[in-house]
Amino acid sequence: MIKTIGFIGLGIMGKSMARNLMKAGFEVHIFARTKAKVMDILNDGAVWSATIGECAKNRDAVITIVGFPSDVDEVYNRDGNILDSADRGTILIDMTTTSPELDRKIAADAENRGLRMLDAPVTGGDTGAKNGTLTILVGGDKETFDICRPLFAAMGKNIVYEGKTGSGQHTKMVNQIMIAGALSGVCEGLSYARRAGLDMATVLKSVSTGAAASAQLSNLGGKMIREDYEPGFFLKHFIKDMRIADEEATQRKLELPVLQKVLSECRELEKTGFGEKGTQVLLKYYTGEQK
Repeated sequence: MIKTIGFIGLGIMGKSMARNLMKAGFEVHIFARTKAKVMDILNDGAVWSATIGECAKNRDAVITIVGFPSDVDEVYNRDGNILDSADRGTILIDMTTTSPELDRKIAADAENRGLRMLDAPVTGGDTGAKNGTLTILVGGDKETFDICRPLFAAMGKNIVYEGKTGSGQHTKMVNQIMIAGALSGVCEGLSYARRAGLDMATVLKSVSTGAAASAQLSNLGGKMIREDYEPGFFLKHFIKDMRIADEEATQRKLELPVLQKVLSECRELEKTGFGEKGTQVLLKYYTGEQK
């Protein structure tokens, strides 16, 4: 039974996920590079760890949800970090969206050390993280997945076992590929509505419950017409996800032109300083306001 959890990655989503674990009765130990940024969750009852190694030691499970594949590699592999510090039998759960190959490699290294690992990326954004309604896509050993069900249930509602190690990451790539097309479609439609001189709020109300409805439209459409570009999901992280998906597709000799187009557009926005904004800032590319 899992009782104590080490949690590494207290960003926009991670902090809410850790809070939901605490609400469900888990003892949560946290590590962050800057303690001052997590004082709120420490005041809520999380336990401070001064190092990643300390956060991973003597835990039933360790969860990571960090930014980029290089961050995943660092927290698991640098001397004194997770693989060197976790006790035999500990379950490692990487909830970062990262390279399937990287998580497979870490899982193999973990198994050689008597550890178990699941890749479990999530979708649902900051709202899903706050409300505990994330979709959690899990790859790895089925028995280990079953042990972790109560833990996942504290953070999400749609918890799906995808198959062998790496399958969770591959399914997340499917999700991000689909989001790329849906997000660009919303941006194109709203750009047309603006150029046609339509009332944007009326347009949004008109199309949000019909055949054009999507999570991207319902979650981001209102923000777009209000020009609210604060991040629920960073553009820079979406670029990272699309890059991984494109690389995985290329390895399989698969051409994904919509993904590649949206990736190129987002990279242009990042070059002009919008990487720290939410993905809804893609509208600026379509309206010509990116510069």
